[in-house]
Amino acid sequence: MKRSYCHFLLQTCRNLEQLKQIHAQALTQGLHHLQNLSCKIFNTYTKFNKPIEAYNVFNQIQNPDIVSWTCLISLHLNTDPPFEALLVFSKLCSLGLKPDSFSVVGALTACGRSENLGHGKAVHGMIYRHELVASGSIVGNALIDMYSRNGKIKVAQMVFDEMKTKDVATWTSLMHGFIKCNDLSSARTLFDKIPERNSVSWTAMITGYIQGGKPIEALEIFQKMKSDGSDHPTAVMTVAVLSGCADIGALDLGQFIHGYVMKTYLNLDVTVKNALMDMYCKSGSLESAEKIFEEISTKDNFSWTTMILGFAVHGSGKRALEVFSEMLESGDYPNEVTFVAVLSACSHAGLVNEGRRWFNCMLEMYHLEPKIEHYGCMVDLLGRAGLVEEAKVLIEKMKVQPDGIIWRSLLSSSIACKNLEIALLAGKKVVELEPSDDGVYVLLWNMYCSANQWEEAIKMRKLMKDRRIKKKPGRSCIETNGVVNQFLAEDKTPNPGTETQLVLERMAQVMKVDNSYLFEIEFY
Repeated sequence: MKRSYCHFLLQTCRNLEQLKQIHAQALTQGLHHLQNLSCKIFNTYTKFNKPIEAYNVFNQIQNPDIVSWTCLISLHLNTDPPFEALLVFSKLCSLGLKPDSFSVVGALTACGRSENLGHGKAVHGMIYRHELVASGSIVGNALIDMYSRNGKIKVAQMVFDEMKTKDVATWTSLMHGFIKCNDLSSARTLFDKIPERNSVSWTAMITGYIQGGKPIEALEIFQKMKSDGSDHPTAVMTVAVLSGCADIGALDLGQFIHGYVMKTYLNLDVTVKNALMDMYCKSGSLESAEKIFEEISTKDNFSWTTMILGFAVHGSGKRALEVFSEMLESGDYPNEVTFVAVLSACSHAGLVNEGRRWFNCMLEMYHLEPKIEHYGCMVDLLGRAGLVEEAKVLIEKMKVQPDGIIWRSLLSSSIACKNLEIALLAGKKVVELEPSDDGVYVLLWNMYCSANQWEEAIKMRKLMKDRRIKKKPGRSCIETNGVVNQFLAEDKTPNPGTETQLVLERMAQVMKVDNSYLFEIEFY
């Protein structure tokens, strides 16, 4: 077998069995010592996720060159902790080999992922020493990413400004750095300046807004991309936009994206299908979510969990548990998130015994240690059932420190059950943990008023005033023609005469027809 033919076979190799046959032939013909061929076999084992076999091939290479070492760095980046890749880079340097642009990019990637700024600076110095700065944009992009991941966005920007050659990846790397540092304003400014955007840059900006809690801005970027005809949505971008639609209930836009998905290859992507289910569940269209759920031939854990939670939050607790049973029968194992959905279903449906049983099964049968979310579901379940004493005991036995959400849940249920003693305990805990939360002060104030403890009510109002805590205004989102408008209570920003403003004014008039029973108390 000739060397060229062996290379051809490796290029067309489709599975691990074929690779082993080619490797055996190379060993038989004495070709495995050839640097390029060994590296190709090494990389192919890496592609098939066989790191042990890949390591064995590398160890057989006599005097591996910089290309072979760089391949080993890449293998460590894909299979091991990033620090292992740094050790390989250090070893090749200690052997006297001169790093090239690809090897330093691997080292910088490792420094970024492990947030190792010290080693990153050392590699940066080595880049100048070996005159690799002018090696195109690939090294500069890696430097920007490394400094961004280590929170040094100003240094990353300095690297960006010094680069003579910038491609779309350069702009996107810095933009992603701003996003990681929670500076969405600078990221958007940079995004608007990008000479030519691609799907990666669009996706980065959209997901940045989603992760930053600004779904409306994310949807605006998506609309801009569609109107510009700049690019076709990718699976990652589609999932991000659907997540934004779910957060604010933009059902019309979600349905539009669903229509687009049905016409493309994305219809075969289970992750996209899961995101569609989640969007429909959160937008109140449970039937559409269930239809998509039934269409998924190979359901993953997220598919089952999304459907279970969808039924749970819509009050169909028994149906949620039926889906959970179907999941167990299919052979899929539930994870921690699945049990949050199951316990939520029990809570919303008032299924106390089922909730207790599955909470105990988590650890006993599936060896999953309950987390604070699971305890929160149980406290909510017991509280809704009026079992506030049992809920209090459960909190006291928790293996993790209860947070404000759990105490607030106990506070609400205690007030509903008129259990003043437990309500006071829970209220004080919330104030200690979250002193700026306006809701707990209002709840305690109402509780004192209901119990005719006017002096305590006045103290609570005074405490809120002394701490300068103001009641947060209510917020609503209205979607009109695919555009989501956000409104705050007493917000005067909408322009008079617009359709939305006219509807709001008419609603206000109708509400004022008979408001003699309404009253408002100012807390500040």
